[in-house]
Amino acid sequence: MKKQFLLIGKFLLFFSLMYFFTAVVKAQVAQNNLLPRVVITADPELDDANSLIRFLLYSTDVKVEGLIYASSGFHWTGDGKGTKWYVEGREYTRFGLKICPCERYRWDPKERFIHDAVETYEKVYPNLIKHHSNYPKPSYLKSVIKWGNIEFDGDISKDSEGSNWIKSLLLDNNASPLYVTAWGGQSTIARALKSIEDEFKAKAGWDAIRKKVSKKLVILPSGDQDGTYEKYIKPNWPDVEYREFKNAANFAYGAQLSATEENAYFLTTSWMKENVSSKGPFGSLYRVWGDGKQMVKGDVFDYFGVPDKTNEELRAMGYIVWLPVQEKGSWLGEGDTFTFMNLLDNGLLAYWRGGNGGWGGRQLTASESNPNFMQLPDSATLAANSGMLITASSAAERAKKANEGIPYPNFFPAAQNDFAARMRWSVSDDFKKANHHPIIKLDKLYKVVMKPGTSWNIKATITDPDNDKVSFKWWQLRSFTNQTQLSISDPNSLSIKITVPATAKEGEILELVLEVKDNGSPALTKYQKVLILVGK
Repeated sequence: MKKQFLLIGKFLLFFSLMYFFTAVVKAQVAQNNLLPRVVITADPELDDANSLIRFLLYSTDVKVEGLIYASSGFHWTGDGKGTKWYVEGREYTRFGLKICPCERYRWDPKERFIHDAVETYEKVYPNLIKHHSNYPKPSYLKSVIKWGNIEFDGDISKDSEGSNWIKSLLLDNNASPLYVTAWGGQSTIARALKSIEDEFKAKAGWDAIRKKVSKKLVILPSGDQDGTYEKYIKPNWPDVEYREFKNAANFAYGAQLSATEENAYFLTTSWMKENVSSKGPFGSLYRVWGDGKQMVKGDVFDYFGVPDKTNEELRAMGYIVWLPVQEKGSWLGEGDTFTFMNLLDNGLLAYWRGGNGGWGGRQLTASESNPNFMQLPDSATLAANSGMLITASSAAERAKKANEGIPYPNFFPAAQNDFAARMRWSVSDDFKKANHHPIIKLDKLYKVVMKPGTSWNIKATITDPDNDKVSFKWWQLRSFTNQTQLSISDPNSLSIKITVPATAKEGEILELVLEVKDNGSPALTKYQKVLILVGK
């Protein structure tokens, strides 16, 4: 029996090693600039539009494969034929409202927010390319804008330009993961999968195609906003990875209400004006509180741009006020930004093994069922559950519950400063007029197998393209409370000795991080991760 246990142990360790080195290969993909393939699907919610601006500023870090208009339970355009649509329990049935059945819901007939963002990107592209050579050409981004299943929320009855585009990407010969965000509903994604099923299910080779697609597709959801994940994707494509997150800073509506003192500064009117809203074409397009804009004229849920009105005055005007009015010019929301933050090339390698996390939070494990921990509830959900607007105390309580367990690093200041730097790139026609990231090099490979009780020396070299002064520290990113803690000889030295305790368990993967921050304006942070597998 003892021999059998030893054999089982060796068997498990072998697969841990195989998993580790497979993961390292994926990490090396990022290091070698074979960028993550990303498709954005989004509905015309104003925070989606803000998230899209940030995403385009980070299009250096990913391969943008699609920018697709989508519907949701909160936005759909109708079929233009007078067909009326109604789904029980949607936003338009709450608060005593009787808006639908209707032909269109909260969708401007002239809606083109994705086109607007890309055309704005085109205006600032001559500046952006001077700061990072990997910005895609505007003509390319225009070529991947597609219209998805936008007529009715949750409707997957027919193909669309967007669903066909996703289908073609899933079936192509590129074996790399295809990350598809769902900032709105998932009907366009679901239709792509349904079309594949309809075409191939009765044919030879269906099992291989289904396995290929399931292995390739990674859905990055901002909730299930039209029910198509639960109704179609989950039961029919159970092996598709559905990557949800927790434990990160709040980028959503009302972030001010639950922000720590450290984070609140980056949401203020003064910070937003200095770093975002004053920064050229993108700054003008970016939405802030009380900016005088409205995405759809007469939308009773979109009071965010109405300036100089109290909650009571807005209600008297007919608006559904679910979030208290904030200071004019302050943070309004980017409720979908977290979906792509772990794909960024900041050195944390957060997407190779999503559980340990990055700027977008820590991935939920398969055993955890959840709503999205990263966002405050949407207006309809909140009202249905509580009958009241979000308050500072209720938001703080939810934030506390969302971050229970092992403390997670506060990446929000670094992420906001990074965003601010890229906004400055968009208005700076000279490399010397803006700040850029420090560069980190290690004297050894950034992955190693170490036995319990052994040590390893490693040295880093740091340079800064702007000749800024830098500060640095080594620390361990841990996933759970009983995970082995590394011993680091001197966390504030570039040359360190790390020791794996003798009590470490074989098969554990430990993550050591070198964090480097410059003193430029705004200060920028870069990371280098070292992966350690505890083995024999």
